Amino acid sequence: MLALGFLAFMGLVIYRSFHVAGYHCTICVRFTGQSACGVVEGPTEDEARRGAMTNACAQLISGVTETLACERTEPVKADCAALN
Repeated sequence: MLALGFLAFMGLVIYRSFHVAGYHCTICVRFTGQSACGVVEGPTEDEARRGAMTNACAQLISGVTETLACERTEPVKADCAALN
């Protein structure tokens, strides 16, 4: 009985690890006269949106201060959709 419970738990863990993404977001940002887009899939819309913004900003600048400023700018394009 304990072995069956353990196998069921491990099956759930494996299943969930392959089904992480629930949202797909494309975010385009313009910062310091340059533009870039980031595309991310994530478990929630908020996490996917933040990840795409971080990726877009990482293509444009480096350094903590500039990264924070870039991530606070309004995106020129924000397209998020549920994958399910």
